[in-house]
Amino acid sequence: MAEVVLKHVTKRFGDVVAVADMNLDIADKEFLVLLGPSGCGKTTTMRMIAGLDSITEGEIYIGGRLVNNMLPKYRDVAMVFQSYALYPHMTVYQNIEYPLRIRKLPAEERRRGVHEAARMVELGDLLERLPRQLSGGQRQRVALARALVRTPTVFLMDEPLSNLDAKLRVQMRAELKHLQHELEITTVYVTHDQIEAMTLASRVAVINEGKLQQLATPKEIYNDPASLFVAGFIGSPSMNFLSGEVSNGAFAGQGLSVPEVGNGRGLKNAILGIRPEDVSVVDAPRDAHATVRIYSVELTGESTLIAARIGRDLMIVRTDKDFAGAIDSEIHLRFNPAKTFLFDAESEQRVRI
Repeated sequence: MAEVVLKHVTKRFGDVVAVADMNLDIADKEFLVLLGPSGCGKTTTMRMIAGLDSITEGEIYIGGRLVNNMLPKYRDVAMVFQSYALYPHMTVYQNIEYPLRIRKLPAEERRRGVHEAARMVELGDLLERLPRQLSGGQRQRVALARALVRTPTVFLMDEPLSNLDAKLRVQMRAELKHLQHELEITTVYVTHDQIEAMTLASRVAVINEGKLQQLATPKEIYNDPASLFVAGFIGSPSMNFLSGEVSNGAFAGQGLSVPEVGNGRGLKNAILGIRPEDVSVVDAPRDAHATVRIYSVELTGESTLIAARIGRDLMIVRTDKDFAGAIDSEIHLRFNPAKTFLFDAESEQRVRI
C-alpha cells in the first residue's frame, strides 16, 4: 500500500505561513493533482512529502509509516522536477542508470532496469545519445525514466511539462496518464495549469494561499465548485461572474434579469456565476435575459468566443463556430438558470438558496 496521508500539516517560513493546516488522504494508486496559482503552497506541500522541506506542525504518513523525521532517501519516493536536471556529460543510458549505480546494484540488474524504464517511455533507440542531442519531450522522458527505474511507491511530479510547447504538452499528458495507469503508482502532481489538472487527475486538490479550497474529482470541481476562487480557477475560458442581488427567486443585476434562480430567499450582495457554454445567443429580445453590445469576437476553431459587457462586468459567451457578429453590434443573451451558481460577494463562498 502506498497511501499518503497529511494530518494538520503546516509550514512556516518565519512569519509567512506557506501551508496552513493541510489535511489530505491520497489513496493507493491514485493520481492526485495539487492545483493552484504560483505561491499558493502546492510545491511546498510536495516538498514536505518528499522530505526536502521540514514540517512545522502536523504529520505525514507514507504507506502507513510516519515520515516526519525520515530522510528523503528512505521514503521510497521519486521526484520529477520542472527542470530536467540531466547530467549533460552522461548518455541517456547513464542518466537513467545513475540512481541504480548510487544504490550499488549489480551491473546486470542495472542493465535490465534501464532497458525496462526506457521501454516504458519509448526511449529504447536513444540510449547512447547525450541530452543535448534530444528534443525537449525526449529529455522529459529521460527524467521520467530515471525516476521510474527506482520502482518507487510514490511518484512526485513538480510541473514537469511546463517547459514544453503546447503541442508536446498535449502528447506528454496522454503519455503520463497512460503510464500511471499501466504502472499503478501513487502519483502526486503539482501544476498551475487547470487543463493539466482536469485531464490527468483522478482527484484535484485546489489550493490557494496555503489552504485547501476543495478536494474532489475534476468533474465535481467543474460542475459543483465550493467557492468563487475554485469556480474562477477551473475552466477555460473561466466562469463568468456578474454582480447583483437575489430576490423572489430571481437574480437581478445591471442590465440583467435571470428568473428561476434561488428558492425565494434573498441575498443582497450576490455574485452570479455561469460558464460561457451555458449562455446562448437568441434572436428575440423577449427570449433574452440581457441585451449587450459585442466587445470582441474570437474564433478558436471549434467555437467562437464573444466578449460583452454587462454593467461593469465583462463576460464571455461560447457559441457556434459559424457565428458572425461585428464589434459594437447588439446581441441578445439567454442564460440557463439550471447551470447558474450563486456566491456571497463578501465571504466568496458558494450559496445554495
